[in-house]
Amino acid sequence: MADLKKKNDGVAESPTRDVFVGRTPSESEREWAENTLAPALEKSAEKPIGAPTGTNLDEAGQARFSTISNTPIRRLYTPADLPADWDYDGQLNYPGQAPYTRGIHASGYRGKLWTMRQFSGFSSPEESNERYKFLLAQGGGGLSVAFDLPTLMGYDSDHPFSEGEVGKCGVAIDSLEDMEILFSGIDLEKTTVSMTINSPASILWAMYLAVAEKQGADWKKISGTLQNDILKEYIAQKEYIYPPAPSMRLVIDTFEFGSLYTPRFNTISISGYHIREAGSTALQELAFTIYDGVEYVEWARRRGLDVDEFGPRLSFFFNAHNDFFEEIAKYRAARKIWYRLMKDRFGAKNERTWLMRFHTQTAGVSLTAQQPQNNIARVALQALAAVLGGTQSLHTDSFDEALALPTAQAAQIALRTQQIIAYESGVANTVDPLGGSYFVEKFTLDMEKGAFDYFDKLDAMGGMVKAIEHGFPQKEIAEASYQFQKAAEAREKVIVGANEFVVKEASHDTLYIDESVGESQTRKLKSLKSRRDSSAVARALEALKKAAALEPSAGTEGKISPANTMPFILDAVRAYATVGEICDALREVYGTYEESAFA
Repeated sequence: MADLKKKNDGVAESPTRDVFVGRTPSESEREWAENTLAPALEKSAEKPIGAPTGTNLDEAGQARFSTISNTPIRRLYTPADLPADWDYDGQLNYPGQAPYTRGIHASGYRGKLWTMRQFSGFSSPEESNERYKFLLAQGGGGLSVAFDLPTLMGYDSDHPFSEGEVGKCGVAIDSLEDMEILFSGIDLEKTTVSMTINSPASILWAMYLAVAEKQGADWKKISGTLQNDILKEYIAQKEYIYPPAPSMRLVIDTFEFGSLYTPRFNTISISGYHIREAGSTALQELAFTIYDGVEYVEWARRRGLDVDEFGPRLSFFFNAHNDFFEEIAKYRAARKIWYRLMKDRFGAKNERTWLMRFHTQTAGVSLTAQQPQNNIARVALQALAAVLGGTQSLHTDSFDEALALPTAQAAQIALRTQQIIAYESGVANTVDPLGGSYFVEKFTLDMEKGAFDYFDKLDAMGGMVKAIEHGFPQKEIAEASYQFQKAAEAREKVIVGANEFVVKEASHDTLYIDESVGESQTRKLKSLKSRRDSSAVARALEALKKAAALEPSAGTEGKISPANTMPFILDAVRAYATVGEICDALREVYGTYEESAFA
C-alpha cells in the first residue's frame, strides 16, 4: 500500500493519482484504488464525453470530466471528500430547520406540491387571457406573465420604438384597460400571479393592484411575485430605463409599500435566471444573484426599513440547466448562504426572513432549434433537478421555444412534464432524497465556498452597483460564455442534435404573431385617450414627478414615506395614464441610462 501511495504521489501520469492527492482516503478506499480501480484503468482507459481535446484533457493528457460550467468532477466521492469537521446537524440538519440545506418545509412536498406556474403571454391581452384560462383549466397552479419588449422598456405600442415588436415576445400592456382584459374572469384573490417586469415594475404592479381592487379583492389576501430586479438588468438582460440609483429607489419604494399593504405578495424576485441565460456558470449565477439580494437589503436598510419587515417578502428566481447534480447543489447551497447572510450579516431575528424561497424555470438557452422535440427530454431533466433541489414553484419551457413563442400543444406538454414528475415519479414522497450523497454534499459545500469568495470581491468593490459600474460581473459572465461556446464548437461539450447526432430536418409549425396586434393596440390607445379625463392624467403625472424628485425616508407610525412613488403611480394608473406616459414622467426626473464600454 505504501508503495502505491509513493508511486501515485510521484508520477503525475498515474490514472489513480487523484485518489490520494489533496485528500486522505480510508484504508478500504486505498485498497479499492490498488486492487480494483488500477487494473480496470489499465485494461480500459477512461474516455471523455466529447472530443478528447482542450477542456476534456488534464495537464497529464488524461480524460478530464467536468460540468456544463467546466467545474472538474471526480470519478468517485467518498467520506474523504468531506471536511474532517463535517457533521449532520451543522451542515444538513432536518428539513425546515437551519441552515435549511434540506429545504424550508419540514414535510417537503408531502403537504403541498410546488406551484406549477407556466410563463405565458403573447400578442394581445385578449389572446393571453384565453391562454391563461387554458393553462388553469389544464391544472396549472398559478400564472406567470410575459410582457412584450415595448412594455418591458416602458414604451406604449404606438411609439416609434415599438414598431415590429408589439406582442412578439410577450403580451402588450399599455394601460389599466389592457390589464383589466388580461385578467378578465380570473379571480386574483385565489390565483397567484407572477409578473416578469423590471424597470417599469412598479407601474405594472400598480395596474395589477388596481384590477384586484376593481374585482373587490382584498390586497392583504392576494399573493404572487413581482420580478422587479433591476440589478440583473444592468448585469445581463439590459432592459433598463433609468440610472442605477433612481432605479434602486423605485424598488425600495415597492418594498415599503408592499410590507404595509400587500403582506402576502413578494415585491421582488431576485433573478439569477437571466444571468445564467447570458452565459454564466452555475456558481456565478448563485453568487451574483444572492449578492444582488444583499445589495437590495443594504439599500432598504439605508432607507430606514426593518429587514424583518420586508425580508420575508424577498424571493428568488433560478435557472434549471442541464447538469443535473450541479443544479441540485446550487439550490441547496443557496438556502444555506441566504440563512447565513440574513442571520449573521443583517442580524435578522424573524425566522421567516432567514428562508430562501425561490421559483425555477428550465433553461431557455439550452433549447435547440435543431430537433426541437429533444427539448422535451432536456426540460424533464431540468425540472426534476429543480424539484429535487426544493423549488417552491416551477415553469417548464415548451419544446418549440427556440423557434418561437410556444403553441398551445407545446405549452400543454410542458405542463404535463411537471405533472408527471409530481404524480408519477415518486420524487415528492420524501424530503431531499439526495441528502447525504457524498457527491451532492461536497458539491454543495464547494458552491457555498465559491459564492462567499465572490462576495469578498464584491464587498471590496463597494457593493454590486459599484461592481456593475466597473463591469465586473458583466466581464465574468462574458468570459464564461466565451469558454463554453469555444468548447461547444470544438465538440468538447456535446449538444445532442446540434453539434453531434445531427440529422436533416423538415420545418416545424410555430406560433406567428403578425403586425395586426400593434395596429389593434394603437387603435385601443387612441380610443382610450379620447375617453379618459386628460386633466386628471396630467395632474396625476405632475404629482408623481414631484414625489419622484424628493428624497424618501422611512415612513413612521405605520405609514409609508410621503415621497414613496407607489401611491402616485396608483393614482396615475387609475386615471388611465399609460405605461409610456408614466415612464416618460419618470424619465424627466431621473434621465436614462447608457452602459459604458468596459475594457
